[in-house]
Amino acid sequence: MTERHVLGISGGKDSAALAIYMRMHHPELNIEYFFTDTGKELPEVYEFLSKLEGFLGQPILRLNPTRGFDFWLKQFNHFLPSPRARWCTRQLKLLPFEQWVKPMLEAGEQVTSYVAIRSDEDYREGYSAKHPNLKVELPFRKNGIDKAGVSDILSGSGVGWPTYYDWRSRSGCTFCFFQQKIEWVRLKENHPELFEEAKKYEKVALEHGSPFTWSQNESLTELEKPKRVIQIINDFEVRKARNKANRSINPLRPNPPEDIDELYGVDEGGGACAICHK
Repeated sequence: MTERHVLGISGGKDSAALAIYMRMHHPELNIEYFFTDTGKELPEVYEFLSKLEGFLGQPILRLNPTRGFDFWLKQFNHFLPSPRARWCTRQLKLLPFEQWVKPMLEAGEQVTSYVAIRSDEDYREGYSAKHPNLKVELPFRKNGIDKAGVSDILSGSGVGWPTYYDWRSRSGCTFCFFQQKIEWVRLKENHPELFEEAKKYEKVALEHGSPFTWSQNESLTELEKPKRVIQIINDFEVRKARNKANRSINPLRPNPPEDIDELYGVDEGGGACAICHK
């Protein structure tokens, strides 16, 4: 039976670290790296993918869905995706992956998919294999690599972190509904054209009776008002200071790099699926 090894890259820190880890520790494996491209990614994500390809010494295959976000938005009557109706994850991330591996599995090949769930993420689950020839491996969990270990891998390799972490806590689409309000403010500051695109999608969705806005209980038009922006920034700074003050110090790592999750005061993922945000 022919064996295939695949590893999905999300554009985030964990999956990038896993790709680096597997390249360094298992060079004997012919791993096929892939990225499910929604067409609505940040420019920084594409820049980071190019940098990662340089380290890996091979291209990262782009799995483009045959029908993009705009198509599926129309199919769902212009209702925006949300944590309660995550059609974007299914149609733009999971489906392209399943369509890609389907011919391999039907040909009788054994496919091993490597997923970047860390050892400190007991609450997270990877993609559930639905075919007997598809096996999911979690190397970080198996080998005890946690969040600090991921940071060490990225720094030690020279690849570093994606630059969007300077103002954002996760990868994912430009208008990902898991973003916090401060991240919407930062999107407007860093990519005003992408913020305006998100506003247009939201406006059409509301006109079609969508029960959801991108940001919970608040439209982007309301969120971007100057007084509201000041309030969001001030609230974030207070929360950030509180989280830093409550942060426990590890004597073995007295000066660790700034923790994205603690900085934003949320648990990484926030319910987001591993295939999008890892």
